[in-house]
Amino acid sequence: MSLWSLPPLLRAEPAMLEMLSAGASAVAVPEVATAFALSGLCRLGERRPILVVTPTMADADRLAHDTAAFLGPESVELFPPWDTLPFERVSPETATIGQRLRLLWRMGLGDGKPKESPEMVVAPVRALLQRLGPVEQAATPVVVRRGAVVDRQALVESLVALGYRREYQVEHRGELAVRGGIVDVFPSDSDLPVRIDLWGDEVDRLTDFDPGDQRSRHELDTVDLHACHELLPTEAVRHRAGQLVDDEPWGAAQWERLAEGQLFDGMESWTPWLADEERVLPDLLPAHARVVLVDPRRSRDRAAELLDEEHALADTLAVTWGARPPGSDPEDGGGVFPRLHVAYERLLERCPAPVLSMVPSAPGPATPAVSAQGWGPVAGDRSRLASHLSELARGGYSVVVGAEGAGSAAQLAAVLAEEGLSVPVLDSGGREDDLARPGIRVVVAAIDKGFVLPAAKVAVLAEADLTGRRRPHRVARARARATDGFFDDLAPGDYVVHRHHGVARFAGMVTRTVN
Repeated sequence: MSLWSLPPLLRAEPAMLEMLSAGASAVAVPEVATAFALSGLCRLGERRPILVVTPTMADADRLAHDTAAFLGPESVELFPPWDTLPFERVSPETATIGQRLRLLWRMGLGDGKPKESPEMVVAPVRALLQRLGPVEQAATPVVVRRGAVVDRQALVESLVALGYRREYQVEHRGELAVRGGIVDVFPSDSDLPVRIDLWGDEVDRLTDFDPGDQRSRHELDTVDLHACHELLPTEAVRHRAGQLVDDEPWGAAQWERLAEGQLFDGMESWTPWLADEERVLPDLLPAHARVVLVDPRRSRDRAAELLDEEHALADTLAVTWGARPPGSDPEDGGGVFPRLHVAYERLLERCPAPVLSMVPSAPGPATPAVSAQGWGPVAGDRSRLASHLSELARGGYSVVVGAEGAGSAAQLAAVLAEEGLSVPVLDSGGREDDLARPGIRVVVAAIDKGFVLPAAKVAVLAEADLTGRRRPHRVARARARATDGFFDDLAPGDYVVHRHHGVARFAGMVTRTVN
């Protein structure tokens, strides 16, 4: 159940009214209420989509998670940065690529057909500073609908061209398997693979399934299969790569592979050389959108660190890769790498949407401020908490206790009952406008942090405020396994399966000195 009916209560907040009516350029909102204030801005204002810029990925993940509880999961998209270093010859995770391409497609890139744009896009400053390459073809998914006529061979070829790998059995994102009239695909932006069951050339069944036991789960009407690479060898990319063979001979091996139309791991790292224009995500926003900078000072500092890191890395790699002789000055002209990220000042230079800064504390009396507070130590004392919740309800507050799941919702209601509070648990079938009325309810709505807003008479208590257990943020990228003793059982000439290139023959170990 979403908390859809709560954000409109911010009409009682003077700072929100001043911001919406007078068009304030800055507003002060405590961190605990940032997600709620952003949701209220989206519900009460007329400008959409709202692009929210955060200093870090952890901030973006938390805000996207909590605003989705207030606006609905389909209304909020997270735009992550690549989980690789600039110029690192490794492709970003398939899930990251799929998530980015899905948003770019919803923002209008790709096939150009009208699509429903998200109401809110949350992104760390690093993701927004990154230049977008020639992603139009990659942003256009293969769309499969139940009952549609599909040529199986053409479908498989289209998916392979988007970077899907053919396997015997689908287990990971970006894999594809064909067995007779059944095509299994694990979409790059999905948590579950899908099964396309063909009867002749017609899609007879379309389901998702569990990759563990391969059993179908839910019937689907349509599925969008997004690419597994953000850079695809289009005609323009191949032509540009062919020119680079002569212009930048130090990278001839990579340029030749791109010019031949090959798909390989790490091809995204060459985007700066292949992007014809300096384009970033804010450039795609329409004039009726809005940009909100959350804690812009921290974002500016993070952007400066990012650009310094990229400059140092590019300067070192230019010598290591042979693009510039050792000891030479990059100012002399040769071996200067194009940058993956733009300067912070360029971020909103071509964005037609108005900009609002949301700061954690008011820099002066002229800045409108939202009055909000967290629960503090009272949440750890059940007796004090129950007394405080009862007092808020008597004062006309709408009090909502958000639980992570149905089981924990019943448990939280039982805990409050032990303290003398009879609190109903509203299930998904309840009316969402019930939440706007005074009283206390427990709902299944996972949020990271709770808050109290006196002016709007809204109080939200998160399960984490009670238990102290915080939701884990983005799963860290898997580390390469230790190689000590890994090759002891291999002898030159043995056949092996390479992670990216398939069947290979082990030729032995070589020690090299690098840099």
